[in-house]
Amino acid sequence: MAMTDCRYFNGYKPCGKSNHCDPRCPQLNVPTSRVLVIHLGALGAVLRSTALLAAIHRKFPGCHLTWLTSRPADQLLQFNPLIDRILTSSGDDLLQLEALEFDIAIVIDKSLTAAGLLKRTRADFVYGFQANLRTGAILPATEAASELWEIGLSDHKKFNLNQKPETQLIHEACELGPWRRDEYLLNLTDREQLEVSTRRKDWSRPGQLVIGINTGCSGVIPYKKLSINKHRELIAKLDEAFDCRVVLLGGKEDEVRNQRIAHGMKCVQSSTGAGLRDGILSVAACDVVISGDSLGMHMAIALKKWTVAWFGPTVASEIDLYGRGEAVLSDAACGPCWKRSCQKNVMCYDLVAVDKLVGGVRRFLQAADLNIRAGDDSWKQTKQQTKQQTKQQTEQQTKSQLEDQLNSKPDPKTL
Repeated sequence: MAMTDCRYFNGYKPCGKSNHCDPRCPQLNVPTSRVLVIHLGALGAVLRSTALLAAIHRKFPGCHLTWLTSRPADQLLQFNPLIDRILTSSGDDLLQLEALEFDIAIVIDKSLTAAGLLKRTRADFVYGFQANLRTGAILPATEAASELWEIGLSDHKKFNLNQKPETQLIHEACELGPWRRDEYLLNLTDREQLEVSTRRKDWSRPGQLVIGINTGCSGVIPYKKLSINKHRELIAKLDEAFDCRVVLLGGKEDEVRNQRIAHGMKCVQSSTGAGLRDGILSVAACDVVISGDSLGMHMAIALKKWTVAWFGPTVASEIDLYGRGEAVLSDAACGPCWKRSCQKNVMCYDLVAVDKLVGGVRRFLQAADLNIRAGDDSWKQTKQQTKQQTKQQTEQQTKSQLEDQLNSKPDPKTL
């Protein structure tokens, strides 16, 4: 008899893992519970929430995990070994959602849209956030989510009192056990890794430092990017300070702007119109990334790059750089503010000190005990060794987590 409860069974074609769909199958894997994660956007926030995956699997060992998100955020979740199914909030995917039931739902978005999507399926227990069915107001699903909920309601708490990174706040709001400062999880295929190597060779000579500058941001808060002139000043100072290749990063909406930034400057324009996965590869080909509080910053953090992140309208304490980078604050006295429109003559991005951004790159070299100006190429070997060690650690962590799924029994109290 077919093992219809197996993680890999789909009911309409062979799973491709074994010739036997019965108790003899060596790949038989029956999930202990079904978990739904709902996080629709923004893009950087979705990528940041991959830091929850390890903790979800610790709390619900052996679970089958479905992640519901919005396009194109699903591209950020592809090839993730801790996600069994990715659904989007449109089209046939919603019909699939309606056909499914879950033991646990973890709702990260504080939105009516997320609450509405939750109502299109069934979950026995909900963590995170939900909506009042009459007023539409967003409320904590459990008491544990109250701290994050209250921070969102108070600028004073958000801007002045809270010192926890958002990853920790969400982790605690969803009752995922002791916080271990788990990393983002963004996986590249072997083919993508090859393209990263090719791109880096095309951009720079051996031993040369590659510095990516993420020039754009989303339109929600459009003040999280430097001006064209400020970018040009930064490129000139980086070229003066280091033996480096500067690469302009961004999305398709940044293409014309990047052309204006690059005009007459010593820098490379990365491709901007090939989608999120292609943008990830450009970030991966860099050693250091300079960015505002945007998707490019989160990509750099996920890829374990040294990240020099500057903050004006948003809150630096909410971002965890995991000890690999520096936060540079605008000198604007009015920040953070989270305002979506501003008419000041001098904007917060005008008051970001370029020398501090350059200093953040210099600290990367100091941390690795490098001297690029002296022509010492040993940093390249050190970087490759670190990259290989990181890859091995990630593979071992993923293997251990999957073994836990196979070997552990769930705590009945968590179901």
